[in-house]
Formats: sequence, C-alpha cells, structure tokens
Amino acid sequence: MSVTLSAKDKVSARLFKAVHSRNLIYNTCWEDPALDRVALDLQPDDRVLVITSAGCNALDYILAGAGEVNAVDLNPIQNALLELKAVGIRQLDYPSFFELFGSGRSSRARLMYFDALRDELSPPSRRYWDRHVSMFEGGGWRQSFYYRGTSGLLAKLVLTNAQTFKRLRRPIEELLAARDVDEQRQLYEERIRDVLWTPALRWFLSRTATMSLMGVPAPQRQQIMMQYPGGVGQFIRDSFEAVITRLPFGDNYFWRVYLQGGYTPRCCPEYLKVDNFHRLKNGLLDRLNIRTASVTRFLRQTPPGISKFVLLDHMDWMSSRQPEALREEWHALLENARPGSRVIFRSAGLNTAFVDSVRIRRRGRETELGRLLRYDRQLADTLHARDRVHTYGSFHIADILEDGD
Repeated sequence: MSVTLSAKDKVSARLFKAVHSRNLIYNTCWEDPALDRVALDLQPDDRVLVITSAGCNALDYILAGAGEVNAVDLNPIQNALLELKAVGIRQLDYPSFFELFGSGRSSRARLMYFDALRDELSPPSRRYWDRHVSMFEGGGWRQSFYYRGTSGLLAKLVLTNAQTFKRLRRPIEELLAARDVDEQRQLYEERIRDVLWTPALRWFLSRTATMSLMGVPAPQRQQIMMQYPGGVGQFIRDSFEAVITRLPFGDNYFWRVYLQGGYTPRCCPEYLKVDNFHRLKNGLLDRLNIRTASVTRFLRQTPPGISKFVLLDHMDWMSSRQPEALREEWHALLENARPGSRVIFRSAGLNTAFVDSVRIRRRGRETELGRLLRYDRQLADTLHARDRVHTYGSFHIADILEDGD
C-alpha cells in the first residue's frame, strides 16, 4: 500500500524529519505513567518494550516492578538523554543528580560531566553530550535544561509571551500556589483565560513548524483537524483547560516544569524522588536496556517473550506515511509477544480505526489486526479522564488474543 503526498505534505515531512533527526525533541516524557501503571499491572516477570522519548517512564516502569524494561528509539539523541540519566544515577549522589535533572541547572554541570559521567557513556552518547552539556549550566535566556530541546524552546516561547507580553507573571504564580481545583478554576477564568487565548496564539500553536517543535508530525495534526471541532488551536486550548479547571494541579509535574523551569522534590517524576533514586542505584537500574533501533528491528533481534508494549503515539504518523512499515511492526510484535501480552498506545485522534484495519498474516491466514485485539475501553476511558497531561485525543489498552476469536 502506498500513499501519494501533496507538495505541502512533502515539505512538512522534510521539516519534521530535519527537526527530529538533528535535535533533542523531548526533555521530559509527555505521557502520564500513573495511567500506565494501572493499565499495565507490571509484575516481576514482565518484559516491557517502551519507546524511549525522554526516558522518564522507562525508569518509572522499573520502579513499578517490571523485571526488564527495553527503551527503544530511532532517535539516538533521546537515548543519549536516558543513558545520561542512568549513568548519573550510578555515579552521582542524590543532591547532584537532582541539580541536573530536577532543578534543570547546575553551576557544576560541566565539572560533574567530565569528572563522573563522561567516561561511563557509550561513544555515541559521549559525542552528543560533549557538545551539549551546556544545556545544564543554566545560562542565557533558556536558563534551564527544561527549556532546551525543541519542546523546551516552544515552552519558553509561549511562557515568555504570557509572562512578559501578556503580563500574566503574577496570575501564573498564583495559579501555581492554588490550594484546590476550585481556586485554580477561578484564577484561570478570571485572570488568565481571556488574556492568554488570543487569535495570534491559536494561529501560532496550529502551525506545522510549531507542531514539529512539539514532536507532532503532519498526519497527527491532520487527525486533530479532521476529528476535533475547532481544529488544533481549540484542541490545545481545551486540553490545557481540562488540566487547569478539572484536575488537581499541585502534583502535575508535566505542566508545572514548563511554568517553573524545573521540578521540586515533591512534584517530580518518580525517578527524581530520593527513595526511588536509591532504589534504582541499588540494583533496579540493572533491569534497563537501551537500544537505538526501530521497534520492528528491535523485536526481530531480541529473544521472544515481550509481555507489555508501550507504543506511545507513533502509529498515528505511520498509518499514513508508512503503512507497510506499520504492518511489519505488528507482524514483528505478534511474533515476539508472550501469550497474554498487553499493548497500550495513545493517539492524537479520537478514532483509531486505522489500527484495527491493518492487514495481518497470522497462523497461515490473513486477517484484520482488530480481530486479534481485545480492548478494555472502560478502563482506558476512565484512566484517560485522569490524565495529567491531557494532550492526546485517546488512550487505548488492548490484550493480544491467541487465535483472533
């Protein structure tokens, strides 16, 4: 199956590829692992495959009890970030590690890197961080690691617009200090909403270039435009408002890190909490494997028996740009999967029929993938409503059936 791209689509694809192949995209994971823990029910005999992203959730799955976590990503820079975290856990004390990955800045970053971290990195990761360790030094306009990478740059641009040009610095500080959801909602509706959401901001957020900085390719943008009333700008606004007006913001480290430039010891990913840091240092980290490869290549080269698959949202863009590669990936997944395996994935779209319609050859006969999956839609919908990130249109949990019945 092939897909004919328009000239505009081709330009968009080239832009997305240029951004993704040369840059750190995600400086923190943008998927809520609290949902994943419930959906996956991780056990000591579980072997997990997860697309690396920034690596936070790979570490979370280890802390949740998985026996083996394989972090796989085509972008070697994302893997270099997870490797730096893993080496930092092994080589640094907690205060030093938290300076780098909690506060996102340290005057000692270069010293820590060359004294304790560099020699423990693989050659590809070493080459990257030799050139980019300054991301952690705290200088310049983007004074935190969490304003670095393309997603960090976008966060800093939007925050600067809000704080400086919209004069929302004080209301944002009050929002961060709000005691409950009612106070959050009141502050937002009375002091932030109408000032922030201008036509210019909606236009900026819906541009292809802006979406590329966030790691959103054109097919995902098109899914939102086709399926969501009001398009991309309204989707982003509604997502943000759901987080601010319906969910407690006090522990929402996903959004707070971009408003504050760093985490606090109480509001941060699990791997950054002191007790969990020591658990990882004292042996749990040995359960982590990092591979730069496609999902398909990894599955064909690793021993069979993966039991939990965390596919994030990458099938969105494969569905239209690389449908044959998506089919091959599912062939490899089904061949490797342990009986009773579970898959979770997210999508920008509200409708993911493109997954179920993938044609699969299974046990000598061809069938649709949907016949081999049993979805737990009730649990997925319940968890999705509690998502502290809230930037995906849908969340899916599916068990792999042995015979398609």
